[in-house]
Amino acid sequence: MKSTLFPLLLAGVTGGLAAEYHVSVKGTEDGDGSAGKPFRTISTAARAALPGDVITVHEGTYRERVTPPRGGESDARRIVYQAAPGERVVIKGSEVVRDWRPFQPGVWKLTLPNWFFGRYNPYKDLIEGDWFVARGRPHHTGEVYLNGKSLWETHLIERVLNPQPQADALDREGSTWTWFCESDDRFTYIYANFHDKNPNEELVEINARDSCFYPAQPGCDYITVRGFRMAHAATQWAAPTAEQIGLIGTHWSKGWIIESNVISDSKCSGITLGKDRATGHNVWMRDPSRDGAIHYNEVVVRALRAGWSRERIGSHIVRGNVISDCEQTGICGSLGAAFSQIAGNHIYNIWAKRQFTGAEMGGIKLHAAIDVVIRNNRIHRAGRGLWLDWMAQGTRVTGNLLYDNSTDDLFVEVNHGPFLVDNNVFLSDVALRDWSQGGAYAHNLMAGRIDSRPELERHTPFHQPHSTALAGITNIGGGDNRFYNNLFVGGRLATGFDAHGFDARNPERFIGFGLWVYSTRERPCQATGNLYFSARPYAREADPLSTEVDPQPRIVEEAGQVWLEINVGADWKKAQTRRVTTELLGTAAVPRLGFENADGSPIAIDTDYFGAKRSATAPAVGPFENPGQGTVKLQVWDRPSAGGR
Repeated sequence: MKSTLFPLLLAGVTGGLAAEYHVSVKGTEDGDGSAGKPFRTISTAARAALPGDVITVHEGTYRERVTPPRGGESDARRIVYQAAPGERVVIKGSEVVRDWRPFQPGVWKLTLPNWFFGRYNPYKDLIEGDWFVARGRPHHTGEVYLNGKSLWETHLIERVLNPQPQADALDREGSTWTWFCESDDRFTYIYANFHDKNPNEELVEINARDSCFYPAQPGCDYITVRGFRMAHAATQWAAPTAEQIGLIGTHWSKGWIIESNVISDSKCSGITLGKDRATGHNVWMRDPSRDGAIHYNEVVVRALRAGWSRERIGSHIVRGNVISDCEQTGICGSLGAAFSQIAGNHIYNIWAKRQFTGAEMGGIKLHAAIDVVIRNNRIHRAGRGLWLDWMAQGTRVTGNLLYDNSTDDLFVEVNHGPFLVDNNVFLSDVALRDWSQGGAYAHNLMAGRIDSRPELERHTPFHQPHSTALAGITNIGGGDNRFYNNLFVGGRLATGFDAHGFDARNPERFIGFGLWVYSTRERPCQATGNLYFSARPYAREADPLSTEVDPQPRIVEEAGQVWLEINVGADWKKAQTRRVTTELLGTAAVPRLGFENADGSPIAIDTDYFGAKRSATAPAVGPFENPGQGTVKLQVWDRPSAGGR
């Protein structure tokens, strides 16, 4: 019945041989999962698989929500879901719909009985949740796709009949392809403007499921999901105070590996490494009498009582995926991403339609990124690139490429440290939005502004070393940062700020190019070995070095590869740099902890963005150890593969 993958004696009550189950769109209802008689659906294989088993899915499109009933038992005895090597396997949360009827020129109407959707109708389900901003109109979790491209929902039939471009959409012409829905007790009606296309002659799909791959219950541990294309999910807003359901999500579990997948078109979030429902679900929206920060602190306490710890939650690996066209986040996680690795992912076109907004949005958005390593990711056209919100302690952000993000590249919000940001390329208008303290920044290229602000009203937790256990709670006075061997490139001032970068609405907030924005912070910073072009140094920085050569960094994209053109001046070598180590970085003031690896070993930044060895005595300023001189062209990204660029 089962084909043997490899002989493995299993301990415990599930003794037996590990097995490989096969799934094929050509399978039959009486298939047994063997190569000769494969299952027809992935869900059937999921119900059969036990720890140690592998599910191999063969070429085709599978329209189902995979809801694994169990996980593995350890890293060595996990349940693996994989696309057959070299085969295109697609999992979709949508259904193909036909029988569109002409309504007006260019506009068609579809009538579906409500039983078509089963127990969940995305065209009756409105997006809602803590910190969600609807911009004055309703939004459904449903979506309409024409030949794989999503249309724009509107709340007025008139805007289907006479669509107008949405001013802030990244694709203004695309925003005129609109749809509208309404429902009664028996039917759901969808109107769509397909312009000159006949929807009955094209591929038209609509969202029908709230996820593509997501366990129904928490604690479904040690699952691998590899090599799939996954698309079209009617996901709900994933607030940090809510159960976070993504197109694919781990649901408050441990030890998943999500690798080498292509994930797109989630109404809200692509991959979620988030919390459960029992510890609180949109608690601020349901009780606005208490401040949202108080509510989230209460969620943290409930999570700790429910077993939030390294032993039970997190330690996921998310690597080598391509994630795009999600309107909230590419990857998000509240509490459940702790101790994880997020590496080698390409994330783009996040919040591209801009029909709704709110907090909790970005290419990657994590709460409690305790001991998380975020390495070698490419994030662009994502609104906000990378957002580390609350409890980024022991976090390392290294070797990432961020550009063309309209809000900022990196936002660190109300964290106390220690966290380390090194060897990154930040090229958007705002490189760093820092409302935290206790961070270390080394060997970065920052070609955008820095936004520095204390946060005195909110009190947020810090933890015991390499643990979720609470050590205390306090507000953010700001400062206590370290800046070593960075390259700062200046430019124009931000709108709404005076010539010196002061915000008249918030006298404690400064924004501008260089480290001067920290000069009056509550706790002093450390700064040395930095190089500035049209940017101002930290007031207490000894002998800061400026360059007359404009680096003029510019991204060039060619056939899946990304190049950085940059002008390297001879004075780059004059920066008085030193190797950045745990000893040099010292101790973050609030948690009284040093900067070290997740396993407690000391840090030494002895390699550059490319992994090349750095000089032990005089490492080069910025992310690249040997960039050359003059105008150089460096390949900073190739097509992603598992675990790297």
